[in-house]
Amino acid sequence: MVLRGLGFRSRRGWARLGAQACATAGLAAAIGAAGAPAAPLPLHLHIVGGLASLKPFTNHERPFWETELGQLSGGRYTAEIVPFDRAGIRAQEALTLVQLGAVPFATVQVSGGVKDPELSAPDLSGLNPDMASMRRSVAAFRPHLEEVMRKRYGIEVLAIFVYPAQVLFCKKPLAGLKDVAGLRVRTSGPAQADWIEALGGKAVTIGFNDIVPFLNRDEIDCAVTGTMSGNIVGLPDITTHIHPMAISWGLSMFAANGAAWNALPADLRALLKHELPRVERDVWNESERDTADGIACNIGAPTCREGKPGHMIAVATSAADERLRREIFASTVLPRWLQRCGPQCAAVWNRTMAPGTGIAAR
Repeated sequence: MVLRGLGFRSRRGWARLGAQACATAGLAAAIGAAGAPAAPLPLHLHIVGGLASLKPFTNHERPFWETELGQLSGGRYTAEIVPFDRAGIRAQEALTLVQLGAVPFATVQVSGGVKDPELSAPDLSGLNPDMASMRRSVAAFRPHLEEVMRKRYGIEVLAIFVYPAQVLFCKKPLAGLKDVAGLRVRTSGPAQADWIEALGGKAVTIGFNDIVPFLNRDEIDCAVTGTMSGNIVGLPDITTHIHPMAISWGLSMFAANGAAWNALPADLRALLKHELPRVERDVWNESERDTADGIACNIGAPTCREGKPGHMIAVATSAADERLRREIFASTVLPRWLQRCGPQCAAVWNRTMAPGTGIAAR
């Protein structure tokens, strides 16, 4: 049984795809109950993945769905995948579309709380200055995230992906975090804006594609973005200083509509439960490597592997910076997140995140 021929770019097409996916799986079950042929019918899935230009999609999601799934299942199960930014889907809509079943299987942004601020707890700005702390935060929050997605949204979380660290690029001299005061800094959302404003900077929330034009027009002094993505768009040519402390990272989850997931053949569900954690591990390991490689390339270190060597100055993270990070997180970022999230989120934070961070919500 093959699910094909519905356009990726039409929302109406996605609605038809979700309905047909569930109806097809239901029909397969009905045929089985009536005495179907012994050999299961082939199943072809349509998947919405992450951002088209980033390695989690190009190096891991696409190869898994379009090549490895067929190989692992002996050709019984195949898939095609389209990145969400080419599927006619806005980031703020993705979770709702999966919940409704209009998009049965998709990689959905978690960081930034596009739909639900509670989900962004493990990647709040200033919480995880390095990959080790990022791993601990996700491990602490994951059981709650999976429970919320299942009970509140009817969604199964099959993997959690991370992107390389978001750090500070500046074209003004920078000796430490305190020097952000008075500077205009590009941020990607509310939590990053909270962080920059607490340092005394002026947050300018713009899209990634606007970073270079804004820097060239002198409308911003600095930008928070990924270590390697900043290198790819040429930030070493127009900025001079990079602070390697991660401000945030960027989390997404591979989510399945609960009804569509339960309607899949049991052996396919077992295969995905076994293989997607491997894909997740590979994404995390590559994001860790890309974080380090991005910094190495931006400063022109000999260890630069994949980026363009630059000549930026790396600002050493001092003990004063680390103290300031914790102070700002506790005094500004966490309280403002609680305001956006609601009164129930203090209890969630204190149960999941406070024990490992030593920072309680009040």
